[in-house]
Amino acid sequence: MSLLEVKALNTYYGDSHILFDVELTVERHEVVALLGRNGAGKSTTLKSLMGVVKPRGGSILFDGAEIAGRTSHAIAQAGMQLVHEERRVFGSLSVEDNLLLAGLTARRRWPLERAYAMFPRLKERRLSRGTDLSGGEQQMLAIARALVREPKILLLDEPFEGLAPIIVRDLLAICRALAEAGQTILVVEQNISAAMTLADRVYILNNGHIVESLGAETVRDRPELLHRHLGV
Repeated sequence: MSLLEVKALNTYYGDSHILFDVELTVERHEVVALLGRNGAGKSTTLKSLMGVVKPRGGSILFDGAEIAGRTSHAIAQAGMQLVHEERRVFGSLSVEDNLLLAGLTARRRWPLERAYAMFPRLKERRLSRGTDLSGGEQQMLAIARALVREPKILLLDEPFEGLAPIIVRDLLAICRALAEAGQTILVVEQNISAAMTLADRVYILNNGHIVESLGAETVRDRPELLHRHLGV
């Protein structure tokens, strides 16, 4: 059984139909990239999985249990963590307090030293408030805060957007290390080259529909597939 199995997922914002019968799977220890143009429904897909947006129809089986319609808190307790595009760190709290707070309700949690070993910059800034961090440091904190809860699957929404190339390089190295250690990841990313260095498989979303499901090697060998759907 796949770790995550999504079938016939339909999500609306008000009366606007955003996702149309979306179907995807993520296996344990796999990295899957969800690609598409702006407005294709990628972030909505992640938010629907996490319960931030309630889908109106479909099934989301996570580790064998149905989670469609459950609260975000319950889904987090089940082992899913979403790193939002906006990062959402607690600006008035220190780096260390952000990490400690994230672990309070976790069934299993990383010790702080494990997080600091993966993100040495956060150890240097551990007493700094969230609002005093750079964009790259905030993204590191957002990812570390999710990892502290030892998730079964990590959902990353545009993790490299708006960051300096050197920060993207460092975050990519961290994500690759996580993948090599067996962390299951579903990533949404506009930086196609960055996403393709991580992904084992790729789904392409267009206007709320899954239009392609491909192995990453196939995408690398046939770049015209990306050009057709993404214009790259």
